[in-house]
Amino acid sequence: MSQTFRPSTLGEILDRTAQIYRLNFWLFAGVAALPIGAICAVTAIGGSLLGAAAVTFRSTNLESPAAIAILASILLIAVPVYIGAAVFSSAGLTEAAASTSRGEKITIRGAFAKVRPRFWSYLWFIFLQGIVVALIPMAIAGVFAGPLIYLVSRTGSGLAAGAAVGLVVFFSLAAVFVIFVWRALEYSIGLPVCVVEQKPAWASLERARSLSKGTRGRIFVMFLLVLALAMAVSMISTIPSMIIIFTSAAGGSQPATGSVAFILAEITRAILDLVLQIALAPITAIALVLFYYDQRIRKEGFDIEWMMQQAGLAENASSAPSTGILGISAPVMPPDTVEGR
Repeated sequence: MSQTFRPSTLGEILDRTAQIYRLNFWLFAGVAALPIGAICAVTAIGGSLLGAAAVTFRSTNLESPAAIAILASILLIAVPVYIGAAVFSSAGLTEAAASTSRGEKITIRGAFAKVRPRFWSYLWFIFLQGIVVALIPMAIAGVFAGPLIYLVSRTGSGLAAGAAVGLVVFFSLAAVFVIFVWRALEYSIGLPVCVVEQKPAWASLERARSLSKGTRGRIFVMFLLVLALAMAVSMISTIPSMIIIFTSAAGGSQPATGSVAFILAEITRAILDLVLQIALAPITAIALVLFYYDQRIRKEGFDIEWMMQQAGLAENASSAPSTGILGISAPVMPPDTVEGR
């Protein structure tokens, strides 16, 4: 099915996000479930190994050499497995969102197959994005706040000195948070750039920063709405576990029964949290892909390129960045026209 592209408002992007997700729910849920499934599998295997070791060595002490060796082995395996699964899931969600937004059919296996050849590029991009967005602001704040805290601790603690340190720490954390949010918005569509245009990591960050100008406020509102949805759904997810606990308490259960009810409630809550993580993860990925295409339409005339490709007059317009058909530079919309759209 051919997809028609045009400039969209925030409401239209959110509506399109919900439509794509609803029509391809199992696709996105399957791709999003990979990291959680991987870590659950590793945990299950690790738990089985620990149980077998406890039976073999007749010891349940986690400080025993056998237990420490098994835990260290599990950790060495679990961390790379989880990182790899997270990369496959993030890039796979973006691949699936890009394909479905263009009206193309794609399967869970097909999404992962597209990620595999560029796995290391995506891993490096996510790592580099974390450095630019979070690590650098935290390091800058530490450079300013660290020496002052050290000097105050060396000269003695007084009420005024403690208050000064508290203010410095507070404003440093506030500044880090503001910078983090701003830079996250600047590079928010970097993964769609990296996936769709197959650019290297640093080039994807630079292009994302340029392409996101003019739409960062809309992306921020989208993140707020997703956060509000996650909080509301998370509160709803606690209802079953609360019902289990209150029912047990109202029935005047014995302490052992109450403990079992509490454990059952915690297991229920954990399972529901995992399900909600899987269900909510695709929303942001789909929306960011739609914002990416919307910005290309507004700034580069991608809708014209797409129509020409559908008419057989161009090749692979979906991944061509700033150069237009046949190598001609894509038209840049005047600011007034772009804002009017």
